[in-house]
Amino acid sequence: MTDIPVQDRYRNRLLGIITAILLIAALRIGFAVIMPIAFAAIIVAALWPLKRWLARFMSSWIAYTLTLLSLVVILGAFAAAVYLSVGQVIGAVASQWTGLERGYNHLASWAADRGVPIAGTINRQRITMLVQMLASGVYAFVTYVGFIGIVVMLGLPEVPRLRRKLYEMFEGGARRDMLEVGEKISGQIRRYLGTTLATSILTGVASSLWSWMTGLELVLVWGILNFLLNFVPVIGNIVGIVPPVLFAFIQFGGWQMPLLVFAGFVVLQMTISNVVYPILQGKQLSLSPLAIIVAMTFWSWVWGIAGALIAVPLTAAIVMICGQFDRSRWIAKLLSA
Repeated sequence: MTDIPVQDRYRNRLLGIITAILLIAALRIGFAVIMPIAFAAIIVAALWPLKRWLARFMSSWIAYTLTLLSLVVILGAFAAAVYLSVGQVIGAVASQWTGLERGYNHLASWAADRGVPIAGTINRQRITMLVQMLASGVYAFVTYVGFIGIVVMLGLPEVPRLRRKLYEMFEGGARRDMLEVGEKISGQIRRYLGTTLATSILTGVASSLWSWMTGLELVLVWGILNFLLNFVPVIGNIVGIVPPVLFAFIQFGGWQMPLLVFAGFVVLQMTISNVVYPILQGKQLSLSPLAIIVAMTFWSWVWGIAGALIAVPLTAAIVMICGQFDRSRWIAKLLSA
């Protein structure tokens, strides 16, 4: 077997780099279509074992309906948690509006005396504008969720047909390897979601306990908030610290208690999200903690928060696929734990 000429090797590498750049550009440009489909595929992979288990005891269409209903119940529980949290926060801010306005204006004047500009004073009109901005963001989010839901509804019944098509397209060892990789990717996604749910529950409970220990009001709200935000790796962990600390300034005044609240939330977020979370994910998905962080950074850059949500399962799938080919196996070894 003759060696590949040097110029051909360089040409192949250059073509590989160009292909990767074009692929990344296509992912960014096609965000509105590709991201919901990728998200839906992950949900289908997570729900399919439930549908297959239910089909043992009832007809396929009833199992399919119950599987979709379970998804609706889960999403409804998340929506109810968000609604409860937002309602309690609005009620608490409204009851302490005078203190909030006075504290903000005092901070603005203190900063202005030291040459740090803070725009104007806080008023209800600005709060209304902020709410309108958030509402527009929620509307876009609901639109994407609706599209993802439609793809999931259409995708679940296609799983057996897709499996048969793959079975017919490949032969012998290639068929076995392809089906085995598909099963492994599906299993890894389910384990990832289970681990994320466990760490989110741990984060929510720890946040509520710390709020209760420090006497911070809205104990349940801060637990629910950090539980939900933990599904957004890294970014959500940082955002989850800000609201309770700001509310501590409103409730307690001064800086001692807010500093204590801040220190506690930082410690628990650093411990759970930046130590426990990457270690558990790395063990479950055979990815190194550094690879997980790099994956979150990359997919967040490509698809924003949605990319951060599905960064780990996407990277795990890519690692498994790369491990099936000689030329890309080095990528799998580089990212594996």
